[in-house]
Amino acid sequence: MEYGIRELSRLAGVSARTLRYYDEIGLLKPSYTTQAGYRFYGERELELLQQILFYRERDFDLKSIRQILYGENFDVMHALEDHLAQLEDQREHVDFLIRTVKLTIQVMKGECSMSDQEKFEAFKMQAVKKNAEKYGAEARERYGEEVDASEQKILSMSREEWDSFQELENRILLRLKEAVLAGVKPESEEAGEIVQLHKEWLSKSWSQYTVEAHRGVVQLYTADERFQAYYDRDVKGCAALLKHAVLFWTGK
Repeated sequence: MEYGIRELSRLAGVSARTLRYYDEIGLLKPSYTTQAGYRFYGERELELLQQILFYRERDFDLKSIRQILYGENFDVMHALEDHLAQLEDQREHVDFLIRTVKLTIQVMKGECSMSDQEKFEAFKMQAVKKNAEKYGAEARERYGEEVDASEQKILSMSREEWDSFQELENRILLRLKEAVLAGVKPESEEAGEIVQLHKEWLSKSWSQYTVEAHRGVVQLYTADERFQAYYDRDVKGCAALLKHAVLFWTGK
């Protein structure tokens, strides 16, 4: 069955303007366009649009979606299985949050008790899961069982330890931004202090800190665009400064 652009817009809940934009950027081309300029979409285009909407729900940007859909290894069944796995993970997390909220309400009513560990378990699990989704494969390839040990160490953190872990990460990011904006050099004392903070932060989640592992992980901060985007999301150059500072100060 074929659909005109307005029919498809109503069917999929996507504006005609968005569909025209998808056509312009090569994300979703109509099966054909009449001489009068009317776009028509067939089953193949509906299948692609469904995939686009699934990926958008997962916060993929349009450029990444286009690369996935038109890559030579793209397989619809594999994509659907991946969407299902991600949605089930999300449901598990939401269910966990719901249970935590309900339990907290019961605690406040004096109906039961709740440990500090239980209060923050869902948030820690989500942080570990997000990190694993982004970097898990590469990290396990490099560090093997150390990754599992690190995840378990994070999950076993107390409320105070978890707050300290997050606060330290935010402090590192802030000082990196300030250092880059101030033109700080990797060999400066300021950069050396940031390296020490970074070492302390890693040590909170690693089962054992080593200089070799520290030097290895910061190499990823510029070699892997996902790491670089994380550190450079506010000020470009933070990832590079951290890498060069760690290499300098741990090489002494």
